[in-house]
Amino acid sequence: MKLVTAIIKPFKLDEVREALAAVGIQGMTVSEVKGFGRQKGHTELYRGAEYTVDFLPKLRIELAVTDALVEQAIEALCQAAHTGKIGDGKIFVTPIEQVIRIRTSETGDAAI
Repeated sequence: MKLVTAIIKPFKLDEVREALAAVGIQGMTVSEVKGFGRQKGHTELYRGAEYTVDFLPKLRIELAVTDALVEQAIEALCQAAHTGKIGDGKIFVTPIEQVIRIRTSETGDAAI
């Protein structure tokens, strides 16, 4: 089992959700986050004054997936979140040692 964490642009959420559902991903956790990478923020004009936005709004998506679905989930994320512009995001894959569904006490792949 793996934990797939993706940081994406907020307006891409619906496309990403649909792409993941198409490959069989049944659930996800979505959090609103702020951050920057190579993009390093940007400047905006508000009422004639220019100011710098250092941290940009992003979404953090977390998926617990079986080993068999990891590559499909990554491919779906890459295709759906891609705009071709700086700031598209990142995907991190980390191993999961154990998963337990609280309601039924199922463990392992059955709990996902």
